[in-house]
Amino acid sequence: MSQAHQLTVIEQREIGFYADQVIAVKVEDGTVYVPVRPICELIGVSWATQTRKLNTDPVLSEVVASVVIRQQVSDDRRSIRTEMLCLPLDYLNGWLFGINVNRVKDDIRPKLMQYQRDVYQVLYRAFGRSEVTAAPDPLLDELLASDNPAAVAYRQAMAIANIARQQLVIESRIDSAESHLADHESRLQIIEADRGDDSRFVTNTQAVQIAQAVKQIALELGKRSKRNEFGGVYGELHRQFSVPGYKQLPAVKFNEAMNFLRQWWETLTDNSTIPF
Repeated sequence: MSQAHQLTVIEQREIGFYADQVIAVKVEDGTVYVPVRPICELIGVSWATQTRKLNTDPVLSEVVASVVIRQQVSDDRRSIRTEMLCLPLDYLNGWLFGINVNRVKDDIRPKLMQYQRDVYQVLYRAFGRSEVTAAPDPLLDELLASDNPAAVAYRQAMAIANIARQQLVIESRIDSAESHLADHESRLQIIEADRGDDSRFVTNTQAVQIAQAVKQIALELGKRSKRNEFGGVYGELHRQFSVPGYKQLPAVKFNEAMNFLRQWWETLTDNSTIPF
């Protein structure tokens, strides 16, 4: 296989094809891949035989790829992830037409011919139009291409749906990237602090400001609970910023920590006058 690495799936769908449900996935570069084994099982041909053909075919062996497919567990809401050999949709018919209809069992032949004739168009149209079920229907295609107001409205609605789907994918990638950046920043701060760079921590003056804020919050809490709340306030601050002590707070987090404490004070007192 030319793609030993695992492709990242951004969309997986089950598309209705007559009485079957065919799995297809879209990966990061927009290519649609189709798992081969489920189709073998739907048609009724030997998966072992087709695996050998995929690995020995000079063209298909260069494009077949390993993709993690999500499958629903029978009679259960859970799903499992299974690594499967997949073909790009553009090469699916190349493989299907390599299966000789005259050499398969009589009960398999009609379904194999049905897949050879129609499955590519169905999957292509389904992903292109965001449909979840499809079957070849030339009359419907002709109607949808007309200037009929309903057809125009349908095309506009599907265009909006495609834009919305693309926006969701983009936002998901941005959120993931921001999360990774935040994680890397946090790790860098810890590494630099562990290497003895004192400038990474809050200054003594900043530490005093934090301590004064903690004192005010702890005293306010103590009025209500009649207990010493200093340990609890410090503990919450340490958990919030993942530090062993407030003096080990990274300098770049000082303003964020003070805002956290100010908001806590405002919540407790419902008072806009903050004493620290």
